[in-house]
Amino acid sequence: MTYIYGRGPVIEALKNKKVDKLYLAASGGSIIKIKAMADENKVLIARVSKDKLDKMTEGKNHQGVCALISGFKYTDFDELLNDLREKEAAKLLILDKIEDPHNFGAIIRSSLYFAFDAIIIPRHGSVLVNDTVYKTSQGAVDSVKISVVNNLSQAIEKLKKESFWIYACHMNGEDIKDTTFDNKLALIIGNEAKGIAENLKKHADFIVKIPNYSDFDSLNASVAAAIVMYEVVR
Repeated sequence: MTYIYGRGPVIEALKNKKVDKLYLAASGGSIIKIKAMADENKVLIARVSKDKLDKMTEGKNHQGVCALISGFKYTDFDELLNDLREKEAAKLLILDKIEDPHNFGAIIRSSLYFAFDAIIIPRHGSVLVNDTVYKTSQGAVDSVKISVVNNLSQAIEKLKKESFWIYACHMNGEDIKDTTFDNKLALIIGNEAKGIAENLKKHADFIVKIPNYSDFDSLNASVAAAIVMYEVVR
């Protein structure tokens, strides 16, 4: 069980019927909508003090609302492959050990915005879905398929057998403006500090980069992911 907080994330969780109990320390505005949705879903509502919500969320910006939700359900990788097998077009993200939950949440939000089909992350060395991810994604996490795998290299080879082309994002690659993206593709986004592991680069069909117009040589991982996702759909 997980606590999420903030009006946007709680509304999305209520839409997806994930909320088991709602805690309110505010009224008016969008809280009226949240309470109505909770009543419609027959969710237990508890009125609590702001101090209690502060303690429950460890002082985070809860906006007067917090919800207890069922554990996040990850999508089995083989089931994901089966779902995508017959599709002529599919777009996936592979995240190589993203550690910051704010980055992960922002990437999830962008992946939903750009209609990517799923996100694949490694079981070890990667942040998993938690309350910060929920908050940063503004609840988008409930509408995005996320698959956890033991070995990213093996997952990539399985994707290749299903006609996916693999694009790794790295500063030494081809300019994304000059890249033609296939209809079935997976983008690899690297770790915030270390980038993409060398063994994963070897599995990629293409190495692509975002052009740099300054002497500053790096972008935030979530910003880079959003730029490349936009370029794919463009």
